[in-house]
Amino acid sequence: MTVPAYSSFVQWHRHGRHASYLRSLKSPGGILNLLKVQRPAGDMSRPALPDIVLVQDMFGCRRVRGDLGGGRFDVATGKGALALAAPNFATTVINEESHSLRTLAFPLAQWQGVLDEAADGRFSFETSCIYGRVFDSPAIQSAFRSLLAICEDEGAPSLLLARAAGCEILAELCRLGGAPFGPAKGGLAPWAEKRCLELMRERLSEDISLDELAAEARLSTFHFARMFKQSIGVPPRVHLTRLRVEKASELLETTDLPVTEIAQEVGYSSNQVLARVFSKHRHMSPSSYRRAVRDPQHKT
Repeated sequence: MTVPAYSSFVQWHRHGRHASYLRSLKSPGGILNLLKVQRPAGDMSRPALPDIVLVQDMFGCRRVRGDLGGGRFDVATGKGALALAAPNFATTVINEESHSLRTLAFPLAQWQGVLDEAADGRFSFETSCIYGRVFDSPAIQSAFRSLLAICEDEGAPSLLLARAAGCEILAELCRLGGAPFGPAKGGLAPWAEKRCLELMRERLSEDISLDELAAEARLSTFHFARMFKQSIGVPPRVHLTRLRVEKASELLETTDLPVTEIAQEVGYSSNQVLARVFSKHRHMSPSSYRRAVRDPQHKT
């Protein structure tokens, strides 16, 4: 009997023998794949796949044993514990009990360059000491929570968000794996900052990518993300959300466009998505905001 070949972690979970355990999948542009998986007790081994796979155990498991690419392990996992599986390695995992996982799969072809930049060429899959360890990382856990919260609000994360979140997480994994990177030195050049901010405003209705912004600034994606934060004070994804909320507010104040059209104008897929994001930032719905700013008793 021929064993089927799978080209990615996502394809394996969609069509392999673990397909029935997949509960949800967010996959913006194939850059970063966010999966929720409910696994039973037993053998959860899988074939070698060209993805770096970060796993978070949501509730813990009293015993997990196997090999994720860094040698055999036999451990108990706590709530929120993290583990990393090496790319192109046939993992073995045997669970004592059923458990729920959040999983981020980084297609290696999309991220090899970022890893090289993050570690100044010193990252090696053969020498990284993090594979197969169960570890905690407040930075990664926070990034996970932010990414999931945005997915709850917006559906599949934007290209900009996916790349930015991936850069943040992989940089921390490089540090934990023994390939630390130096701090970013200085922010964006004034011309690059001006051009990137203009481009973000001009293309609010589009799914602009971090790679496009980095190209405008003539920087690598990884270094651009870090230098943008130094210049602006927040990551590109946070600034883009602020711009969208500001533009939506302006359109609600000055036009009679339906909320659905305003959502599309600022890059959201529906009025429901805009409402969730807008309410978090303005503490009221778009319709309530429009009524409030147009009510004569609120005018000066």
